[in-house]
Amino acid sequence: MENIEIIKATIDDLKNLQQISRDTFAKTFSSDYNDDNMNKYMEKSFSAEKLSTELRNEDSEFYFAVLEGKVIGYLKLNSGQSQTEMKDDKALEIERIYVLQEYHGKKVGQLLYAKAIDTAVELSADYVWLGVWEENPRAISFYKKNGFVEFDKHSFMFGDDEQTDIMMKKML
Repeated sequence: MENIEIIKATIDDLKNLQQISRDTFAKTFSSDYNDDNMNKYMEKSFSAEKLSTELRNEDSEFYFAVLEGKVIGYLKLNSGQSQTEMKDDKALEIERIYVLQEYHGKKVGQLLYAKAIDTAVELSADYVWLGVWEENPRAISFYKKNGFVEFDKHSFMFGDDEQTDIMMKKML
């Protein structure tokens, strides 16, 4: 997988971002949720309007993992007031690392994670934080392996269903 490029996404990449968002999320979580809640969440989170607003936000950045011209995953980072919770100027939030299922275990997530850490260092952040669904042991294990520790929990709505995220952070 040495030919994977990490490329910053722009507003011109809206369609690709929407497609990879929906594909990765649906394939990763479709067995865990009913169709109604899945559809509500995907429409709310991955609508063209919402994603275009996020792409234009100077405190949010998206990066694609590209292999042979195909987007196979992406990273979303938030700083400053764009962070979903903490809003700490000395922190960087990893909101999403999504990778197509057929590329799981092939170091794509690790490359995207490395980009997040490089960005945090460039921003002189003291720490990186994220929320991860408590029922996603693969992701929790990935973050623990990379030095993250649990520090809190928070609830979020997935359609009509209340869920819990484990909040994790890594000091830099």
